[in-house]
Amino acid sequence: MTNSSTNKVPSPTKPTPFTFILITLVLCTPFCFCDPTRTTGLEFLKVAPSEFADSVKDVVDILQNVMSMLSEFGGVGFGDSRLSNAVSDCLDLLDLSSDALTWSVSATQNPKGKYNSTGNMSSDLRTWLSAALAHPALAHPETCMDGFEGTNGIMSKLVSTGLSQMMSLLKELLTQVDPISDTFPPQGQFPSWVKREDRNLLQANGVRVNVVVAADGSGNFTKVMDAVSAAPDYSMKRFVIYIKKGVYTENVEIKNKKWNLMMVGDGMNATIISGNRSFVDGWTTFRSATFAVSGRGFIARDISFQNIAGPEKHQAVALRSDSDLSVFYRCGIFGYQDSLYTHTMRQFYRECNISGTVDFIFGDAAAIFQNCQILVKKGLPNQKNTITAQGRKDPNEPTGFSIQFCNISADYDLLPSVNSTWTYLGRPWKPYSRTIFMQSYISDVVRPKGWLEWNGNFALDTLYYAEYMNYGYGAELSQRVKWPGYHIMNDSSQANNFTVTEFIKGNLWLPTTGVTFTAGLGV
Repeated sequence: MTNSSTNKVPSPTKPTPFTFILITLVLCTPFCFCDPTRTTGLEFLKVAPSEFADSVKDVVDILQNVMSMLSEFGGVGFGDSRLSNAVSDCLDLLDLSSDALTWSVSATQNPKGKYNSTGNMSSDLRTWLSAALAHPALAHPETCMDGFEGTNGIMSKLVSTGLSQMMSLLKELLTQVDPISDTFPPQGQFPSWVKREDRNLLQANGVRVNVVVAADGSGNFTKVMDAVSAAPDYSMKRFVIYIKKGVYTENVEIKNKKWNLMMVGDGMNATIISGNRSFVDGWTTFRSATFAVSGRGFIARDISFQNIAGPEKHQAVALRSDSDLSVFYRCGIFGYQDSLYTHTMRQFYRECNISGTVDFIFGDAAAIFQNCQILVKKGLPNQKNTITAQGRKDPNEPTGFSIQFCNISADYDLLPSVNSTWTYLGRPWKPYSRTIFMQSYISDVVRPKGWLEWNGNFALDTLYYAEYMNYGYGAELSQRVKWPGYHIMNDSSQANNFTVTEFIKGNLWLPTTGVTFTAGLGV
């Protein structure tokens, strides 16, 4: 144990996260990257700002009523662990929705305020409203309402009515926000609202950390969760946690009040956070995550998150993120079914290794994956593998998966049986599921058909699946599905909609994280 609150990571003998300019990141870079002096109008709203804010407040009122009911029933419990788990999930999800709606009201009422995220308020509002829409999760089999199946009927009806009202109002609110473009700084330059001292920090070598986690006792903590608990709430400055090499067997949850946390390990093969919760063992998919983060502006690098429950335990999440403007750089995300739960908000993954079997990248976030290794594992006998299951429920949601410059291949355990195990790029979990593979290598692990139905004709005419300039044996397009919602892109202007710049407004916030990214199509 050390008494110092600020520790300098020692210089290693070969390159580690602390010897690169990309690592230097943000010790003091805040989550909110807006310049209060910047002109930010509300012309993109189709109704008066006051009317929009009042409508959001109406949703908040309904949400609070539902939470009050849930809290009351949760306290009674009826001796039913299934009901207690459902109540717990619902309350946490609604709390996240409450945050997103509060940000929406605040941004609308104070458009030049410094807490408005990227500076593109249209993007921010659409993201936050979409997240609030996703969190109640009426249609999610593992969260909230479906957790009440087979339990108290009165509870189910009361909560269902309130959530249905919320969903209807949120969908209407989404239609009132027009998407708008913005002026983006060229890649490699810092936005004008990044302070000079922050620029100097980003360009410096080395990074000072706030606390050290070490399994051998040589740091401030031996458990990752203890370091998270020590971080300040609602911090506008980076709180950096250095996790020394080792396997940390624990379940970590970073709640929504923990802003701007950054975790740095010694490499994805050296620093590993491991768990084994699963659906079969009684956990909801939402609660099965080995590592879960909701706090805004989270950054992780050179760490692995794994769930070792195995394919026979079905849903078993390694990483779940609800963190807006979160970054995962050179991270490992390893599991089988449902490995990576990109639940909501805007997320960026760069040079990560992601492995699994069924729906192993799923959720309703706006997520971009660049230069990642996406590895399909061997699952249960006769089981079909699907890489993605994106969960967009409404056509006005700005969510989806964009997979760019990645390598889609079989993991080592699947290689001997790659010809007898059917693997697909994705299937539509929800009616407006949206996923794009572009400029990526696709090996023979993917079947010629490319994509798989969820259930009969469900969502085949409302989904949006597309491929653009992929290569490799599995990228051959001649035998692809003929669904109305499937598209072969030949126009770069279409593909450009799913780049970092356009899809997650990454040029407005990724420069301050220090992570490498390609802003456009790179051609």
